[in-house]
Amino acid sequence: MCFAVRKEVFVVEQGVPEDLEYDAYDDVAVHVLAVRDDGVPLGAGRLLHGAAAAGKTGGEPGVGSLGRLAVVPAARGLGVGVALVRAVEDAARARGLTAVRLGAQTHALGFYERLGYEAYGPEFPDAGIPHRAMRRSL
Repeated sequence: MCFAVRKEVFVVEQGVPEDLEYDAYDDVAVHVLAVRDDGVPLGAGRLLHGAAAAGKTGGEPGVGSLGRLAVVPAARGLGVGVALVRAVEDAARARGLTAVRLGAQTHALGFYERLGYEAYGPEFPDAGIPHRAMRRSL
């Protein structure tokens, strides 16, 4: 179900090529999923940690990588994104991590800032979409 959410948001809505959306990290990531009471998926995200996170975190020990956070259009504004970020952070803490980094689409910077993330470094393209690196200590 996580992949279905990601396909709806990233591939269909945002035009990210499918071969860029899914990667080898999916096999080793911790995936989080938000669903309605009737089981309909509302949002998804993932945490990379350990060796899988090294490329995303510059090899910094104790730092995980939050990524592929997606909320279906009908569920936006309902707190689903916040719940997913907190679930990823909880999964990071449970694995002994002390910080989380992410690459935020620039239009979402305010969302992550409200959750305690700080942007750093220059803007960069990812799948043709402008992003900024962000980090939060846990």
